[in-house]
Amino acid sequence: MTAVNTPSSPTFVTRLVEAGAHQKLLAFASLILLLIGFSIASPNFMQTSNMIAILQATSVNGVLAVAATLVIITGGIDLSVGTLMTFCAVIAGVVLTNLGMPLPLGVLAAIATGAFCGLCSGTFVAKMKIPPFIATLGMMLILKGLSLVISGTRPIYFNDTPGFDQISRGSLIGEIFPALPIPNGVLILFLVAGAAAYILGRTVLGRYTFALGSNEEAVRLSGVNTDLWKMAVYALAGAICGIAGILIASRLNSAQPALGLGYELEAIAAVVIGGTSLSGGRGTVLGTLIGALIMAVLTNGLRVLSVAQEWQTVVTGAIIILAVYADMVRRRRS
Repeated sequence: MTAVNTPSSPTFVTRLVEAGAHQKLLAFASLILLLIGFSIASPNFMQTSNMIAILQATSVNGVLAVAATLVIITGGIDLSVGTLMTFCAVIAGVVLTNLGMPLPLGVLAAIATGAFCGLCSGTFVAKMKIPPFIATLGMMLILKGLSLVISGTRPIYFNDTPGFDQISRGSLIGEIFPALPIPNGVLILFLVAGAAAYILGRTVLGRYTFALGSNEEAVRLSGVNTDLWKMAVYALAGAICGIAGILIASRLNSAQPALGLGYELEAIAAVVIGGTSLSGGRGTVLGTLIGALIMAVLTNGLRVLSVAQEWQTVVTGAIIILAVYADMVRRRRS
């Protein structure tokens, strides 16, 4: 009898590297070209302080993009990630400043608030069958209004909360290696990205996240409670937005209630540039990180070159259109 050789199942690392490898390589090459181009155009671009500023910007947008990645893989969309981030920052401000609670409680309150709001969005989509675009658009407006109402339309400052600004702006690595003053916000980004990648690649929630985006009806017919898993994904994405809220509040040392609009566009652009399909069922956290770096480098480079803010907005919009078009081309070819 002849033995039949069956291929062994791919490891987690193999799946991480192979999934969308072509798109990730293309995005990485674009990132390198941007770095080289801006370095040639301006000698100020490659300065250490500017690189740290890029990393700081990436830490916030990158965390939001990771949250958006989870939802988009299910075949949905979340337009509320930016305003949810702001709302969580305002809640942290109320807990820490107005109520005078300890720092850990403020952080937990922001994350829990994000998870609850994400769960609400997931309920609208899964149980009430409202299209994700409309459900999260409505949530975006609700959270924008609540942020202004709760804060009294005024910023909440964390001057009386010792150590809060160090969550994002401090540098644990810099204390050990003074030549590498990498902000803590970047470490938090990598921790969040690593946890999200593990969830997508190694857990039941991750498997159902991809399955929902690939063929939700087939998953439902197999006896799986798709509504419950979809709500769980939105809740997890909301909790990650809560972390982003802490990061941006720590970076500014204040909760700005009018902030947030526009962040969702950069997050979605980073996700699509990184190879995640808007139709769902495919995507990686690594690609999203590369996409977030591209967006941060592009925005920073245009600012260094003194390009007017309105033209920066035009460029961002053009990149979103190109990224979506590239995703459509990939889907036709596949």
